[in-house]
Amino acid sequence: MWLPIPATEIDGLPDAFEYRFWEGGEFPADPADCVLYTVPYMKGPVIAVEPLPHMPAVRVVQTLTAGVDHVAPALETMRPGVRLCNARGVHETSTAELALTLILASLRGLPDFLADQVEGRWRPVIRPALADRNVLIVGYGAIGAAIEERLLPFEVARVDRVARRAREVGRGEVRALSELPELLPHADVVVLTVPLTEETRGLVDAGFLSRMKDGALLVNVARGGVVDTKALLAETRAGRLLAALDVTDPEPLPVGHPLWGTPGVIVTPHVGGPSSAFLPRAKRLLADQLRRFADGEPLRNVVAVSGEPPSQG
Repeated sequence: MWLPIPATEIDGLPDAFEYRFWEGGEFPADPADCVLYTVPYMKGPVIAVEPLPHMPAVRVVQTLTAGVDHVAPALETMRPGVRLCNARGVHETSTAELALTLILASLRGLPDFLADQVEGRWRPVIRPALADRNVLIVGYGAIGAAIEERLLPFEVARVDRVARRAREVGRGEVRALSELPELLPHADVVVLTVPLTEETRGLVDAGFLSRMKDGALLVNVARGGVVDTKALLAETRAGRLLAALDVTDPEPLPVGHPLWGTPGVIVTPHVGGPSSAFLPRAKRLLADQLRRFADGEPLRNVVAVSGEPPSQG
C-alpha cells in the first residue's frame, strides 16, 4: 500500500498490509508489488500518474481530491477492474467555506477596502449584501450541497440547483444542465462546483456568460477548464460581470496574466481544499477504505473502473 501520509500518523489502519510512504521522488519499493495506490496530494498531474505504468498488480487508485481529471486518463491504459476512488467527504467543509468567503468578499468589496487600508483611506460605500440575492449552484454534488447549507443562514432569496441529471433532493428540485439558459438570467451569484469532464470543459463560454445579468458574480471552486478564460476576461474587463476564482485556466496563473489585474476579479491559488480541516478527514477516509479493502467490503467513492464505460449517474 502506497500512501502520501506516513502510516504511523493514521489511526486504525489494518495490520494485514505493508505500507510505503511516497509523495514523489524515488520510489519507496518495487511498484509492481503495490495493490492500492493513494495519489500524492497537491503534487501535480505528472507525479500523480508517474508510478501507475509500473503497477501491474494495483487494484485500487485512491485520490485525496474531489476531482479525478488528473488521474482518470491513466485508467484507460490499465488492466480491467482497477477502481478509481475520489475523496468525497474530505473537501466539502473547506471548499464550501472558501466559496462563501469569495462570495462575501466580492459582494462587499473587500479587495477595495484592503487597498484603501494600505493607502490609509477612509472611504465608506454601500455594497450589495448576500441577503436577498438569488444564487445558482452549477454542479450539485456533495460540495454543492455543502455550499447551499452555508448559504441559507445568510437569508438568500433563492437557491437554484443544477446538475448533469435532474432529480429531487431534500431541499427541493435539482434541474438539468440543459435548463441553464432559463436559470442564468435570474441569478445574482453563480457558483461552479462541477467536475471537469468532456461535458463540462468550456461549459462557461461566451454564451453562458452573456445570459448572466449585469453585475452578477461568477464563483469558480470547480476546475479552471470549466470556464473559457478569454470570454470571462471580455465580460469582466467591460465591468459587466464580477468573478471570484479559486481555479483558473491556465493554472498556475502566470505572472502578468490579465486576470491578476482585472477590476472586479478575485483570484486565490486553488486553496479550496487545503485547510486545517483536510488532514483529519483524509486520514479517516484512508483508514476506512483500507479496512474495507482488507475485509472485502465495497469501497467508498468509486467513480470509475478501468475497462468499464463511464457512469451516467
